[in-house]
Amino acid sequence: MIHRDWSNMTQAVWQSPLLPLSSSMATSSTSDVHPIGSGERFKVDFLRYLKAYGNRLSTLAATLRDYDFSSIRAAFLGSAPSRQKPAASRTLSETSFGWLGLQEILSTVPIEARPDVPSAPHIVVQISSIATLGATPTWLTCLQTALARSFVRTTSSSAKANIFSKREPASTSLKKKDLEPMYNVIFPTPDEIRTSLDGYGSGASIHIKLQSKQQIQQQEYLHPLFCHWKPSEAPASKATKTERQGEALRGPAAPHIKTYIRFSDQDHQTIDWAMVTSANLSKQAWGDVVNKKDEIWIQSWEAGIVVWPALFAKSDAVMVPVFAKDMPGSEDCSDADAATGKTVVGFRMPYDLPLRPYAPTDKPWCATMQYLEPDWKGQVWPGYEKH
Repeated sequence: MIHRDWSNMTQAVWQSPLLPLSSSMATSSTSDVHPIGSGERFKVDFLRYLKAYGNRLSTLAATLRDYDFSSIRAAFLGSAPSRQKPAASRTLSETSFGWLGLQEILSTVPIEARPDVPSAPHIVVQISSIATLGATPTWLTCLQTALARSFVRTTSSSAKANIFSKREPASTSLKKKDLEPMYNVIFPTPDEIRTSLDGYGSGASIHIKLQSKQQIQQQEYLHPLFCHWKPSEAPASKATKTERQGEALRGPAAPHIKTYIRFSDQDHQTIDWAMVTSANLSKQAWGDVVNKKDEIWIQSWEAGIVVWPALFAKSDAVMVPVFAKDMPGSEDCSDADAATGKTVVGFRMPYDLPLRPYAPTDKPWCATMQYLEPDWKGQVWPGYEKH
């Protein structure tokens, strides 16, 4: 725990329901089949993650083993230093680490096929650091492919995919080209760091490198995806009610939070799934592409959760973005959802909607670079390695 990462920076907490002691001493094994998104599967995957730490967390793991996780509605996704083998994955009983596990989880998330929607789904990646990904977008394309996974169902389908039915995880399939998502990456600019609550001090926790030729080439293919963290300073006097509802009020608190969200379309009124995680945009966190030995190399420890509407109701449910509050209200529901009595699940947004893309001249904050314009504290930034 680093104080500056959460004291004056935007962070998030996912909290489970209060877990009771299990009434049975029987424990799940990795051979048991529990649907992804169920509390039982969460327990299997979480304990497997803790086990990867060895003796350091053995006492914690032993304690948690005695608790009943069945009230949890979320999928746990971890990463641990390892070499994952896709051919050896056991998707029915446990979730793999890294992007392979992400792919396994999202392949079970039910998404309504909506041919009447004119715009494609929108996957927004919001992180606090970007590692060296490569001179070409090979790795990024691999991650985007994993993020695009889903279990697409038609509205007339009688078989509803959710955690309440024990079935084999579905293979994905975005069968129609018009369902292929578009992508954006939210990352702060130097001005957004300079004007943040801790000024340039916030930038010590936010990283991207723009030094080597490979990193500069990476910047060229990432730049068209970049969007601002902080909203525009333009006055909101003419904003509509809907636009005002898009204010997260977190702009001056620089991001240390990491979120990956799939919006149903580019109107951003509903969410297909949302993930809060410690994993930044890096090969170390998510794993590299599959190598010649059919392995995915992961180098860091990460933990996150994925949620989606069907986890919270056996009947129809919808997830909506909410702003500056934790729970959705009547103003967050569409008239159609209210009329049909759908269960409305809120996801608190850390950033404003609509998004604000980078201008051609905008650049991402780079902690190793020098910034001589004083922040609000009167401080300049000599460069991270000289700070």
